[in-house]
Amino acid sequence: MSQSDLSDVFSAGDGLPETLPADPMPTLGAWLDEATRAKITPNPNAITLATADTRGRPSARIVLCKAIVQDPGYLVFYTNSASRKGREIAANPHVAAVFHWDASGRQARVEGRVVRSPDSESDAYFASRHWASRLGAWASEQSQPIASRAALLEKVAEKVIELDLDLGAMLDGRPVEIPRPDYWFGYRLWIERAELWSGGTGRIHDRAVWTRTLGDGDRPEVGTWSATRLQP
Repeated sequence: MSQSDLSDVFSAGDGLPETLPADPMPTLGAWLDEATRAKITPNPNAITLATADTRGRPSARIVLCKAIVQDPGYLVFYTNSASRKGREIAANPHVAAVFHWDASGRQARVEGRVVRSPDSESDAYFASRHWASRLGAWASEQSQPIASRAALLEKVAEKVIELDLDLGAMLDGRPVEIPRPDYWFGYRLWIERAELWSGGTGRIHDRAVWTRTLGDGDRPEVGTWSATRLQP
């Protein structure tokens, strides 16, 4: 059997080109755009974010990737910095994340270091959220115990009073200004390793990894990407 015959049998769908791109970020961005347009899941920008504490014990949860900045190469997500993930990031900023688009047979894995987004970026995104989400960010001490659901809703009600919010306006859908809590902000995941995966017949998947060096600081110097095809 010839190699061309095998290529017909072991296809990888819309996989990676034979000559790998020098930079993985445009492909990652295109895959997310395609998943978003196709509406293959309610949240195609969902990522599994894995962090670890100072003892190296991992934890993972789903967050939403709100931006892929292809140049210089980072993802953006937002959360309460007092949450478990926020505390672990503060102690150990090295994280990993996974996009999984099962319906299109694609997956992307990224690893890198997290830094805090500029306040202006966090302010702009927080202001764009539904008022209930903004109020919830004030009311919930994320990851902390609470006695009951009723107690949590009572905290929400207390915040309406404390922040002097117009509940009637909120319920009517009229604009209401709710400031961003200083413990809630964005994070930039600067990528030093990116892996793209496209499913193939017989589990002969198409898989490649890109790596680069990453400097220190809030806007690190980045090296040139190096691409390597991997066996599945």
